[in-house]
Order: sequence, then structure tokens, then C-alpha cells
Amino acid sequence: MEWEKLAPELSVVTDSKIILLVIDGLGGLPIQGKTELEAAHTPNLDNLAAKSACGVTDPVFMGITPGSGPAHLALFGYNPLKYILGRGILEALGVGVEVGKNDLVARGNFATSRNDLIVDRRAGRIPDSENKKLCQKLNSSLKRRTGIKVFLYPGKEHRFVVKFSGKGLSDALSDADPQKDHKPRVPTQPLSEEAAETAQIVNDFLDEAIDILKGSSKANTLLLRGFSKHPALSTMHELFKLNPAAIANYPMYKGLARLVGMKIVDPGPTLPELFEATEKNYDKYDFFYIHIKKTDAAGEDGDFEAKKEAIEETDSYIPRLLALKPEVLAVTSDHSTPSLLKSHSWHPNPFLLFSKTALPDNVAHLSEKECSQGFLGRFQAIYAMPLLLAHAGKLKKYGA
Repeated sequence: MEWEKLAPELSVVTDSKIILLVIDGLGGLPIQGKTELEAAHTPNLDNLAAKSACGVTDPVFMGITPGSGPAHLALFGYNPLKYILGRGILEALGVGVEVGKNDLVARGNFATSRNDLIVDRRAGRIPDSENKKLCQKLNSSLKRRTGIKVFLYPGKEHRFVVKFSGKGLSDALSDADPQKDHKPRVPTQPLSEEAAETAQIVNDFLDEAIDILKGSSKANTLLLRGFSKHPALSTMHELFKLNPAAIANYPMYKGLARLVGMKIVDPGPTLPELFEATEKNYDKYDFFYIHIKKTDAAGEDGDFEAKKEAIEETDSYIPRLLALKPEVLAVTSDHSTPSLLKSHSWHPNPFLLFSKTALPDNVAHLSEKECSQGFLGRFQAIYAMPLLLAHAGKLKKYGA
């Protein structure tokens, strides 16, 4: 029997609390003998690991490099192979865009192009204020299209969402993004015959937008990926009888949380404000998803030292989570982002589960190597949710 069919039968409502702390891109690869996590000074996480059951998770399968969408879905208890989500819908919902049945959305980057090559896919991580001005400029300058409306919504730094509204639009499109710097711009391609007209609409928009931006030194081109329409998922309340909340800064993660029925708690932009928001709202919910982005951003930038420092900063807030006395506290990641690779990778994620019912193992430090020797071993991330529910007393016995 599938977990999603079994979960509603076994899940029960209790007063117990679960905190899932996701340190995005936590796992790494050694540089000068140590990963970022091994090099970081993490006394609180190490002390917690020594009292926890530990393991490592594969978001999808061994060897599969996941996007943030499927990786998070697995942690939330959803089969990442069953629900194929484009980054566009996650980003759109995260910034509060209403997505209807005739809408197509995509996640966008402002980027820098020189001599027909994309030299910086993130346009130097332009400030939010400049992003907003660029979106306003494009929205006021784009020509009107018969039967199609196009609108851009600013996100964080270089990111934005574009929404195409009109009948018959298809999301069977390839990414209009070379995925790597120092490669030429690529148009979107239709992945089915029915998507040919939509591909033309998108490529015409990109040509026009790039012409409008040609005077900009940094953000002079656009990249689009994750074309998607609105999917239908059961909520975490329907599946697990949870009253869940998401505490995250970045739109895409808010969008994913909203998609599975979490209430969105908007903290301020800093790390301390994430934990303050958790404390202020602790009496309102029984499941808390807390997302840390800085580790992943540093890994993608190839900045080993910045990622190590982000891990250390996160470590300093662990006592505040423990002071809340949740029945279950889990610390893990959605995927690994080694600064050595400057990208997501297929390497498994360290995982610890702290609860009075969790059997501590011999792990003394939270690290990739030590967690792999823990009691939980190596497992698929979709099994994290039943473990969290079980240790929180939220699953009844199966069968007679």
C-alpha cells in the first residue's frame, strides 16, 4: 500500500509538536580534507547529534541530483516521482501570485550577457530594489498581445516570476536557460506538438524583453525555467492531520509550503527573525518547517568559507529550538550543494532526529561521514515524515 493512502488511516491529532529544520544544501565534499560541515564549529548540532538517531537521506534515488521542489516534497511525505512540479509554480505561489487554470508561470533570472554569452546567470545578485524597478519597466514597456497577457512579479535579488495568461497554454516546454555561465542563450523548445504555439509566445516575449533591457550593464537578459501550471495535491492536514506552518524567507519555499497546505509565517529577512517567528507562533501550530537558505546560496557561489560560516550561525540558534521543547526536532537538508561543484548534487543529506523515543547511536558530530554510520542508516527522504509522525505519537498501530 502506498504511504499517501496509508497515512490518512493511521494519522491522529495530538498536542505534540514537530520542528523540521531544513538547512538547504547542507551536505558537501571535502576541500583540503574537510567538507564545509566538518570544518564548521558546531557544538550545539554536535551535542544534539550525540543524543539523536542519525542517518543520511537520498531525496529521490542514489545518484539522482534533485531540484528543490522534489527534494522538499519528499521531506514533506510526498512521492517526488508522482508529483512533477515546475519551479515556476513554486516561485509564483511563494510571491503571492494567483495562478488560475489558464495561466502559465515560470521562474526567471535577470542575467548578464556579453558577446552573445551568458556570463552571469544571476546578474551579480542585484538588490531587490533594482529587481522591482526592472519588472516595472518591463511591465510598462511590453507590447500587448492578442489573447495573451504577460506580467512580471519581482522576487529576491535576481529572481522574478513571469505569468502568461490565455487559453490553450501548455507547460510542456524546455527551460530557456543554459544552466551554466559562459554558454549562449537558449530559447525554449516545445516538448509536444501542442506546446509549439506556447513556445513561440514565450520566445517572442524573451526577444522583446531583452531588447528593452539592452541598456542595462548587469541585468540585460532574461532566463526562464520551470514552466508550469497549477497542480493538485492533497494537503498535509488531509494526509497527516497536521496544522503546519512554514517559516521561510525565499518565495519558492513559501510557494512549495503553500502548495501542500502550510500556513505561511512571514519572518523578516535575517536568520534571527526566522527563529523569532517560530517562537512567536509556537502555540498556533503543531508542525514547523524552518528553511535556511544561506548555506545553499554559498554552495552555489562556490564559497566554502561563507557556507561554513552560515552553518556555524545556524548552529548558534539550536538552543532556542530546544528551549521550545518539541516532541520531535529533526535537522537535515533537502539536497547537498557542495561548494566544490557550485551546484546541487546527488550526495546524501545528513539527518538527525531528536526525540525521547529516538534511540541514540554512536554519532558524536553532525557530519556526512558520521551520520552515514548512524542508527537510521541510508534511506529515501520520503520516509522522514512517517518517522517524524511516529516519534511525535501521531501514528496509530497498523492492523490488528
